[in-house]
Amino acid sequence: MANTRIDKRFRALKEEGRAGLVTFFTAYDPDLETAQALLDGLPAAGADVIELGMPFSDPMADGPAIQAASLRALKSGGSLRGTLDMVRSFRKKDHETPIVLMGYYNPIYRYGGEAFIKDALEAGVDGLIVVDLPPEEEEEFALPATRAGLNFIYLTAPTTDDARLGRVLRHASGFVYYVSVAGVTGTASAAQSDVEDAMKRLKAQTDLPIAVGFGIKTPDQAASVAKSADASVVGSALVDLLAENAGKDGAVETVLSQVRALADGVRGARK
Repeated sequence: MANTRIDKRFRALKEEGRAGLVTFFTAYDPDLETAQALLDGLPAAGADVIELGMPFSDPMADGPAIQAASLRALKSGGSLRGTLDMVRSFRKKDHETPIVLMGYYNPIYRYGGEAFIKDALEAGVDGLIVVDLPPEEEEEFALPATRAGLNFIYLTAPTTDDARLGRVLRHASGFVYYVSVAGVTGTASAAQSDVEDAMKRLKAQTDLPIAVGFGIKTPDQAASVAKSADASVVGSALVDLLAENAGKDGAVETVLSQVRALADGVRGARK
């Protein structure tokens, strides 16, 4: 497939000798103006890759923080078309930072898979994480998306055995998202030794970069993961911080300040 922004970013990180920071928040949370300002400010704050959540009423793999964010986003008028519009606006100013849309298949199915792929590429989306679309169903959407030039990023977990891992990784691209704990987002955190063991197992089966998420909340935790993984993913902690400050002056800057602290932690992890 084409040389995507995600491929370029992880190559650049490897040349720099450091891991990356992947940040997540939900489009339209808590409203469009705030969400757009946050999206636009993330690269300068240190986000190497941005995951933008597609609002959905039943985010089954997510914990309370992101579930609440999706409901706020929908209440604010969030939609799949609106999410793509946010990316279009972002691309007027930033042509390099990769954006991955993360969410569930139902809104994409209603949109129409072929139309969504076309519109996502036109908007400037680089990759997709569709949580509830397993490899067994990849002919319907994942492979067409990949052939069109979008990275399709699969999730792996501590419960993914070696036989299953080979199946999951067969058509993965961009990077592999390792869910470091069993359960939903924003709950427990994995021990560093467990992450290190998982990285060894995954890297034995793929040359793709590996990003580790679920349960990473602090700069120290992000730095710990970044010692062995190719990227640390922080989502629920930022979503919670945004929710705590929604409606207050400086809400966006409060979140971006925490992103800067997380980025500093990740950048210093291998020194």
